[in-house]
Amino acid sequence: MIEARRLHILRAVADHRTVTAAAAALYLTPSAVSQQLAALEQETGHRLVERGARGVRLTPAGEILLGHTNVVLAQLERAAAELAAYGAGAAGTVTVASFATGIAQVVVPAVVRLAATAPGIRIRVQDAEGDASLPMLLDRQVDVAVAVEYRGAPPADDPRLSHVPLYAEPFDAVVPVTHRLADTAEVPLAELAKDPWIGPYPGNPCHDVVVLACENAGFQPLLEHSSDDFRAVVALASADVGVALVPRSALRGMDLTGVVVRPVDGVAPTRRVFAAVRRGAEEHPLIRPVLDALGEAAGEA
Repeated sequence: MIEARRLHILRAVADHRTVTAAAAALYLTPSAVSQQLAALEQETGHRLVERGARGVRLTPAGEILLGHTNVVLAQLERAAAELAAYGAGAAGTVTVASFATGIAQVVVPAVVRLAATAPGIRIRVQDAEGDASLPMLLDRQVDVAVAVEYRGAPPADDPRLSHVPLYAEPFDAVVPVTHRLADTAEVPLAELAKDPWIGPYPGNPCHDVVVLACENAGFQPLLEHSSDDFRAVVALASADVGVALVPRSALRGMDLTGVVVRPVDGVAPTRRVFAAVRRGAEEHPLIRPVLDALGEAAGEA
C-alpha cells in the first residue's frame, strides 16, 4: 500500500529537483526525505529517482507515479473539502500569499468583505513575489496564492493547481520630467532603446514583462538599476538616472514628483493576475469564500 505522505515527498522532490530543497520545503531533514523515497521505491517495486551531479530527476517509473500522485493528492484535497463542509467548517484560518500591489488591489478588499460576510474566516497574509507564491502553495506553506503569469510559471492546466483569473493591468512608461519624451501623449518603447533602464531583478515576473515588451519593440533594455520596490524605481527615475515600465496599480498614491507617467504607444505590456489553490481544494468551505471575495474585489478594482 502506497502512503500518501510519501507521494507528497515525491512531488516535492520533482518540483525542487534536489533532496535538500525538498526537505527544506517540507520541514524535514534530507535523510528523512531519502528514507521516505527509499520506502516508496520498496512499496512500488520500482526505482523512482536518479541522483546526479545536478540534483535528482525522476525515472520513467517515477514520472508515471507522479502523474497518479497529482490525481491522488487533488482527490485528497476534495475529500478534505467535503468533510469540512459536512462538519460546517465555516471557521478557521486561510493563509494567502500575494505580491505587494496585489495585497493592496484585491487581498485587503477581500479581507474587509469577508469580515462582513464570513466572520469565522481569519485571513493571514504573507507578502511574496508572484514567482515565489506558487512554490509556497505547492509546498503547503500557504492555502491561496495571488500570482502573476510569467515565463516558466505553471500553466493554467497544471494538474497540481486550480487557477482563478482576477485582473489584468497595463504597464505605463515612467520617465523623468526632463526627458525628451515627457511631453508626448504616449511613449513609443522603441524610442527608449538607448536610454538606461530601471527595473525589477531577474526572477521577478515584472522583469519578464519589461524585457519581453522591449524585445517586441526591437531592443534589449539596458538595465542599469535594479529594485523590486516600485517606489524605489520611481524615485530613481525622478533622479534622472533612467526610464522604467511600472504596473499602473503600483503607481496609485505614489509620490510622482520629478517624473511623468505616460501610456505606452501601441499594445501596452500587461501583467495578468490570478489566484491559485491546490487542485481539489477550490470548494473547501474556508477557501471558496476567499476565492469568491478575491474575484469580487478584482471586479470592483
